Amino acid sequence: MIERYSTPDMKKIWDEEARFKYWLDVEIAVCEAQAEAGIIPQGDLETIKAKADFHIPRILEIEETTQHDVIAFLTNVAEYVGPASRWIHYGMTSSDLLDTAFALQLRDAANLILQRLTALEGILRQKAIQYKNLLTIGRTHGIHAEPTSYGLKFLNWHQEIQRHIRRWESVSQEISCGKVSGAVGTYTHIDPLIEEKALQKLALKTDPVSTQVISRDRHAVYLAAIAAIGASLEKISIELRHLQRTEVLEVEEPFRSGQKGSSAMPHKKNPIISERITGMARLLRAYLVTAMENIALWHERDISHSSTERIIFPDACHLMDYMLQKISYILRDMRIHEKNIKRNLELTGGLYHSQKFLLFLVEKGLTREKAYSLIQKSALESWQSRIPLKELLLKDENVGKLLNKEEADELFNDGNALKNIDYIYKRCGIVL
Repeated sequence: MIERYSTPDMKKIWDEEARFKYWLDVEIAVCEAQAEAGIIPQGDLETIKAKADFHIPRILEIEETTQHDVIAFLTNVAEYVGPASRWIHYGMTSSDLLDTAFALQLRDAANLILQRLTALEGILRQKAIQYKNLLTIGRTHGIHAEPTSYGLKFLNWHQEIQRHIRRWESVSQEISCGKVSGAVGTYTHIDPLIEEKALQKLALKTDPVSTQVISRDRHAVYLAAIAAIGASLEKISIELRHLQRTEVLEVEEPFRSGQKGSSAMPHKKNPIISERITGMARLLRAYLVTAMENIALWHERDISHSSTERIIFPDACHLMDYMLQKISYILRDMRIHEKNIKRNLELTGGLYHSQKFLLFLVEKGLTREKAYSLIQKSALESWQSRIPLKELLLKDENVGKLLNKEEADELFNDGNALKNIDYIYKRCGIVL
């Protein structure tokens, strides 16, 4: 488990103490269901509920002999409960306990991740509104294209996180599924109604057809959703890393008092959190590969999935929780340098207006090919000579006769760049 990146809330779900508590919750829920069905005497149920407990060092000590974690756990619980413990795990198999408790952990982790996603969505919405009309140069292939706005950058991310929230809610429902169906899922030694009642107590759905395990496609989709969220956080992080480059410097990650950027170069302020998020997103995608491999098991069950799941799911949930909190911190507290944004917008002397001129010349009767050729010639000259594009176009004999200064000034006006931005915001449910 990646303890370094554990938050207290997520650690409560995945640490060893929590794991055994979930196990005990499942065993007691099944005992309660069996007592309601008249299988377990009420007095024995009360004893189980009053005395059931565990001691982790003792479980580990027993496991040294049994080489079976569930048996070690049950043996230790029996030491606390006494004779009434004979009803604990009655008619069950290990996977009834393990998979159902695992579902509880994944569901609770999903609820926490949903809280983080919702908080991030709120931050992005606020930034989208705040910077709606902050004009900036758009970049395609890393090269200056046409103007956009910082608000639209944030709005694009906001909509992406909204989609993740909808998908995550669906995934959370799908993973909230347990099974208490016995050794190969046939209910030979336990009544299906016991399963239904026990899972109702745990607020879980019943797997309609289980083998000895819950089918691992559910778990693979859970990790796929996490990996997809991670990829979106990486997308944001890479954008921020580019925008913090010295030559660009439009935004900066928060830099706290006393923070150091380099052991050798005191001037450095590096986008270290964004870089960390980029790397962690790679881990999440790698974990997804393993989760996909876990879908195909031998017959009704083997344990090839078990050892990997003890690593990939706690780690993935810890990382997701950490990444969401860190990206929220960056976006909430980052610095935006509006002077540098304006400087970069003006860097090419108006080259980003080239499409306006292209369309203008087409409207004047030129073919698209002829208009494109004329403007490209002046644009390439402007790029090399640093003479503004408007000035070169007015001097061009082929263009000049179709274009006067007033028209050129209008074409070089940035005022129309965001003329449809309200429509985009309205389509996203934000009306200002």
